[in-house]
Amino acid sequence: MKDLFEKMYNDKSPLGKWANVVEGYFAFPKLEGEISNRMKFQGKEVITWSVNDYLGLANHPDIRKTDAEAAKLYGSAYPMGARLMSGHTLLHEKLEKELAEFSNKESAYVLNFGYQGILSTIDSLLGKNDVVVYDMDSHACIVDGVRLHLGKRFTYKHNDISSLEKNLNRASKITAHTGGGVLVISEGVFGMRGEQGRLKEITDLKDKYNFRLLVDDAHGFGTLGATGAGAGEEQGVQDKIDVYFATFAKALASTGAFISSKKEVIDYLKYNMRSQVFAKSLQIQLVVGILKRLEILRSMPEIKNKLWENVNELQSGLKQRGFNIGSTQSCVTPVYLKGDMPEAMALVKDLRENHLIFCSIVIYPVVPKGVILLRLIPTASHNSKDIQDTLEAFSIIADRLDSGIYKKLSENHKI
Repeated sequence: MKDLFEKMYNDKSPLGKWANVVEGYFAFPKLEGEISNRMKFQGKEVITWSVNDYLGLANHPDIRKTDAEAAKLYGSAYPMGARLMSGHTLLHEKLEKELAEFSNKESAYVLNFGYQGILSTIDSLLGKNDVVVYDMDSHACIVDGVRLHLGKRFTYKHNDISSLEKNLNRASKITAHTGGGVLVISEGVFGMRGEQGRLKEITDLKDKYNFRLLVDDAHGFGTLGATGAGAGEEQGVQDKIDVYFATFAKALASTGAFISSKKEVIDYLKYNMRSQVFAKSLQIQLVVGILKRLEILRSMPEIKNKLWENVNELQSGLKQRGFNIGSTQSCVTPVYLKGDMPEAMALVKDLRENHLIFCSIVIYPVVPKGVILLRLIPTASHNSKDIQDTLEAFSIIADRLDSGIYKKLSENHKI
């Protein structure tokens, strides 16, 4: 019989085998200072492209003031307990009413965390006789939620409507025998590629198939649509999304999440979501802060406009310089390069140490072998100098990558 811990002493996973080399620099890096376009990394000021503070609200003076006053008034403990038992307040209800109205739904429910919130939503919506069909590029929280499902589950090829329809046919045949229903899951914006889920085409299939649609719009909420209500609003189908989910941890620069839907659906979920029934309510000082953030999102459209000015300048600049940024339709800006893990580490070290640019690095198994993905998140806090400095740096590192300099550095252990 093996020791349970044996795998931990000899981790051969694609990422784990690099732990001794990458930790503290490439993995688990420590950015310091106020959340902004420029922060400190290992004592140097760097242009920061890895923080999801899309609207630059993390250090907005009105929000900092509201957060401080709420913390002083309520502390960080109140309310103690789960919503169902002792953690419910009028301010939670006020926030839910405003979120329902903003997302164009009858009702909403505030959640204590995003990851466990969407996971628990999926678990609660599905019974063993139901079938779930979800995009194969879905975020880990969706995948983990689907893993809890005791019935049939199918993936469809990323944003491939013909593949979705094929799996809807399979699901319909199964539920005809089980008596269950069908849930389709897509993201509003896929966080790595930056592509929007094809929500319009998905909802068009409702005329042919009987299913409900759950959309995780973590990256779309606050950034897409005329009012910032997300990918559904952007595509004109918000009313056709049956269950809408968004997090406060990105555009609203806070903690927590919400779901919105018809009143009957939310009432059901409130009593059946294990992550909420058996866990502490979202703290009141966060609720107060989110109310302020929502107010600013509604009343100051110039912030979102500034965000998109920066997005367009960055993405058009990268394309003009010949970079492959895929087919992003959002703020998420992926830059695809060719190389392996050692080259990627040499490239990123050069980018951080010599060009003072900090962005996220993504390698296999998240992307295919031989691909280096540099992921940039433009925000309303960035400015044109940040963008132009970054474009210049990217041109230099691309030339060095193509010329084999990083490969030589990695082979000579000069990373």
